[in-house]
Amino acid sequence: MGLSPSSLSKSSTNSPPRRSRSLSPMAPPPQPRATVPVMVAAGGSGSSSASSSCLFAPPARDYTQDLPDEILALVFASLSPADRSACSLACARWKEVDAATRHRLSLDARAGLGHAAPALFARFAAVTKLALRSARGSGAGSLADDGAAAVAAALPSDRLGRLKLRGLRQLSDTGLSSLAAAAPALRKLSVASCTFGPKAFVAVLQACPLLEDLSVKRLRGLPDTAGAASAITEEIKFPHALSLRSVCLKDLYSALCFVPLVASSPNLRTLKILRCSGAWDLPLEVITVRAPGLVELHLEKLQVGDRGLAALSACRNLEVLFLVKTPECTDSGIISVAEKCHKLRKLHIDGWRTNRIGDFGLMAVARGCPDLQELVLIGVNPTVLSLRMLGEHCRALERLALCGCETVGDAEIICLAERCAALKKLCIKGCPVSDRGMEALNGGCPSLVKVKLKRCRGVSYECVESLKVTRGESFSISLDIVLEPDAGSASENGVQETGQAQITELTDQMAGMDLPTNAAGAQSSTNTINRVRSVVTAIRRRFGHPQSQ
Repeated sequence: MGLSPSSLSKSSTNSPPRRSRSLSPMAPPPQPRATVPVMVAAGGSGSSSASSSCLFAPPARDYTQDLPDEILALVFASLSPADRSACSLACARWKEVDAATRHRLSLDARAGLGHAAPALFARFAAVTKLALRSARGSGAGSLADDGAAAVAAALPSDRLGRLKLRGLRQLSDTGLSSLAAAAPALRKLSVASCTFGPKAFVAVLQACPLLEDLSVKRLRGLPDTAGAASAITEEIKFPHALSLRSVCLKDLYSALCFVPLVASSPNLRTLKILRCSGAWDLPLEVITVRAPGLVELHLEKLQVGDRGLAALSACRNLEVLFLVKTPECTDSGIISVAEKCHKLRKLHIDGWRTNRIGDFGLMAVARGCPDLQELVLIGVNPTVLSLRMLGEHCRALERLALCGCETVGDAEIICLAERCAALKKLCIKGCPVSDRGMEALNGGCPSLVKVKLKRCRGVSYECVESLKVTRGESFSISLDIVLEPDAGSASENGVQETGQAQITELTDQMAGMDLPTNAAGAQSSTNTINRVRSVVTAIRRRFGHPQSQ
């Protein structure tokens, strides 16, 4: 929760006088003085001795003053930001300890923050993580360039290591440049829903040579030239970011203008490009040539095909690859990655049910990536052919998820039970498996400790209980049968599951209602149940009725 400047600048005016304390070790505390119990009679005249109680007067001194400042700082560190701010108003000493040990600060970035900034950062001089947030409806009332300049002048420049900006729609390139210039030790920068453009990040890279992590989401000041990557490259010259290790680009309609920035980071290790417009085959070729040391790559809802995946062959140290809803990628792209990236440990593929990635790509992964430990397949249709090779070649495979795989049946589960000796966690969702396939796990997969089944209508609860008994107490298995149609996209299934959860919750609430004890209570309970039934009916109408089996 953000803190307003006015609340942070208040001080306790009724605090008692105290001795000056610092964060250095303290002398042994003085011995507490004894208090005298005071007998207070309860009730009026005629009260007996049984109705009297022994109450003690308040202590003659505050025993929290005996706590060393280091212990008090540890207590404050375990509190939420709101509770910590409340405690800082208790007395002058608590305010001083809180200010000297608070490293994280979140502020409501209103237009008046610039006036309160000198007092705020004079009090919180130890801040290393700063978040400036503005509400969605703030409009012109949010922090602007002049306020950002005032905040920058008051920042503890030698300490600030992380900066987060959210919803600052009045802040331009000049404002971000002033903030970056005041934080030369900055290592992590995250911006979202702001209005400045890519030119502002040139000043950021120049002023913050230690920057390691950059996250850019939903910028509103980008030029509407998604296809003119070459023109933008010639216009904006980003300096070399030798310390940049991680870049995240999310929900940007002109994200291609950041390609030169990414390409200027030769030591980049993690790259996430999520839901960004534009064609990314050529940019990925440029990026992988300039930053061949990539270890982790996330691509989600992008216009990227086999040419872009083939460019990843230059990243010989690639260990983590996420391909989420990239419908133009096929087996050929997966094969080109598997033939060169032999260190791959995690592979997530959401095929979006396009059926363009299957056995051929997975068999290439089995042959070329022997260190694979985690494999998640969503909307991909493997068969016994590829699963057998994965079990034989990927001996370190520990985590496997098969979701919405129409070809995964009993034969495939039996194959996994026979071949995957190191498998520890197995998730099966929306696949046509039955008790016959699951019973193979009784004697297979000796390392298996957890199984999660969802929307697998062919598996019975009797089979689940039998597996629990056979494999022992260290084995965990869950079965969730959702009586919703399996057809549709993942988002539609998520809506249906939400509706089913709400129905179940309301049913449990109805079962837990107390029975009425009189006529008035019966009438009230009847009205309540009728209202709940109407809500349940509306939810069923919204999310659909279960299909008859």
